[in-house]
Amino acid sequence: MDFKLATTVFLSIFLAELGDKTQFATMLFAANKETNNITVFLGASLALILAAGIGVLAGSFISRFLSEKHLHYIAGVGFVCIGIWTLIKA
Repeated sequence: MDFKLATTVFLSIFLAELGDKTQFATMLFAANKETNNITVFLGASLALILAAGIGVLAGSFISRFLSEKHLHYIAGVGFVCIGIWTLIKA
């Protein structure tokens, strides 16, 4: 196992997820007094694991057809477009 890569991925994803809509939705579920917080934690954790798994599979599949450099460009343009769309909708 490449611990440097695992640490880089962990920190990148962790920082990206802080304050994101997923975290806010999880907080809203946990704020309900009638909700079991362990259930909310498990549900949110499983959803994030599944989403990450889909990302890994999609990345592995797409990398067969596109170079890593092109994937970086596509991801960068995608993030910029999402940022612009978010600003327009604000």
